[in-house]
Amino acid sequence: MRTIGALIFPGFEILDLFGPLEMFGMLPDEFNARIIAQGHDPVASTQGPRTAVDVTTNNMQCCDLLLVPGGAGTRTEVHNGELLGWIKSVSAQAEIVMSVCTGSALLAQASVLDGKRATTNKRAFDWVCSQAPEVAWVRRARWVHDGNVYTSSGVSAGIDMSLAVISQLLVQETAEQVASWAEYQWNDDPGNDPFAT
Repeated sequence: MRTIGALIFPGFEILDLFGPLEMFGMLPDEFNARIIAQGHDPVASTQGPRTAVDVTTNNMQCCDLLLVPGGAGTRTEVHNGELLGWIKSVSAQAEIVMSVCTGSALLAQASVLDGKRATTNKRAFDWVCSQAPEVAWVRRARWVHDGNVYTSSGVSAGIDMSLAVISQLLVQETAEQVASWAEYQWNDDPGNDPFAT
C-alpha cells in the first residue's frame, strides 16, 4: 500500500486533482490518497467547489507519492515560501513526485525540477518557464518522466500521467485495466501531444 499525498491550495484545478485520484482510487489495495492543505478548512477550487482536507502540511511530512495540481492559485502559491519548503522536503523523500498543469511551477520554485526535463500547460507555458529557466522545459509532451518526477501538460493530461505511474509501479496491463474501468482512452505515448501546436 502506497500513500498518495494530494496537495490542494486556494484556486487548485479540480480535474488536475481528481482525474489522477480517480485512476489511483480504482486500485484501493495499492494506493491510499490523503488530501493535504496548509489549513483544516475546506479549500475552494478554481471552479468554486470546496474540497475537505484530510491532514495539514504540519501533520504530514512524508508520503510515497506526492501529487501537486495546477490551477489559477499557483500564481499566488509560487510566492508561498512555507508551502514551497514543504514541497521540497516531502519531494526529497517521496518515491514518485507528480504535477499536473501549472503545478510544475510549484515544483520548479521548490527546486524539485532543477536540472530535470519537465512540461506544463501550454496556455501558461511561458509563465511557468519564467519561474525556473534552469529547468529543461519540453513544450511538446503529454507528460515528461525524469528520474522520480513526472510532470504533465494541461488538466486532462494528468490522467494519462497517472496511468503511466501505475504502469511503472505495477504493470502495463493494470494501467490498461484501470483505463478500461474508467471508460477512458489512455494516451500512453508521452510524446503524442495534440495540443502542442
